[in-house]
Amino acid sequence: MEMILRAVAIYLILLVVFKIAGRRALLQMTSFDLILLLIISEATQQALLGNDFSVTGAMLTIVTLVVIDMLFGVLKKYIHGAESVLDGSPVILVSHGKLQNDKLKKVDVSCDDILVSARQNHGIIELKEIKYAILERNGHISIIPEESAS
Repeated sequence: MEMILRAVAIYLILLVVFKIAGRRALLQMTSFDLILLLIISEATQQALLGNDFSVTGAMLTIVTLVVIDMLFGVLKKYIHGAESVLDGSPVILVSHGKLQNDKLKKVDVSCDDILVSARQNHGIIELKEIKYAILERNGHISIIPEESAS
């Protein structure tokens, strides 16, 4: 029972930590982010298993984590608003070539992040060519180009 409680506690703590860190953390992973993720995974493993390194203990922990994830999936499906609370909602960062500075600050995304996504996905190099830039729930920036007046 202790392992199940450990798994639930660690899952919830990581959920809160990554929620606080924001979707910006998901945009692009730097070397520092990768190192941090590896350290977090090692600390999490130690906290989840404690002194029990048995296969049974590991299986129980894995099953508990998967069940928790499935329960959150069910919550998101059947409880209105749960998805927005757990995953956030899309945020419009650019509207018709104009930066939404208050929203940029709130989600900790820079103009450069938007332009990188615009260049990589659409070959767009200027903000005025962007109809909408939207920070999605998964941390990616979707770009909708302005329609050319040809």
